[in-house]
Amino acid sequence: MKYLIVGLGNIGNEYHDTRHNIGFTILDAFAKASNVFFEENRYGATCEVKLKGRTLVLLKPSTFMNLSGNALRYWMQKENVPVENVLVVVDDLALPFGTLRLKPKGSDAGHNGLKNIQDILGHSNYARLRFGIGNDFAKGRQVEYVLGKWSDEQSAAIPERAERCVEIIKSFCLAGMQLTMTQFNGR
Repeated sequence: MKYLIVGLGNIGNEYHDTRHNIGFTILDAFAKASNVFFEENRYGATCEVKLKGRTLVLLKPSTFMNLSGNALRYWMQKENVPVENVLVVVDDLALPFGTLRLKPKGSDAGHNGLKNIQDILGHSNYARLRFGIGNDFAKGRQVEYVLGKWSDEQSAAIPERAERCVEIIKSFCLAGMQLTMTQFNGR
């Protein structure tokens, strides 16, 4: 059984360790913990993690955030992964920093990466793991905030939160959506 885990972010050093790139950060933590390495491929960097008879294809799209759906669609087709086995890891302004929420579907909530995925798939019925980045910015400064670096305090908390995300991803693949939501949402 195959799963496609898509961490949203932007390529390039100027976006490294920014709030918008938390999807990349989480997949990097997963790959490191699994002793696998990303390789550059069409539409993104990928690697495979074997987990109790399952294959997890980790994808960091190289299409930039606003065209994430192109990479997701390509790798779903290439690896023959049904949409119910897709999980998108994404930053979320509506959640306080470090809050994690697994959802089976939902709106794009103004997130350009999710909007493009919805446009490409033609629906929003795909799982997403939302990582709260907070909304501590002045009116009109949202883009600067989202593309900004973490505070020192936030940076210190990222490894533990990323580790928790890896646990959620594994549980999603092994136990399914409902059990994982019950176990992890709100914690």
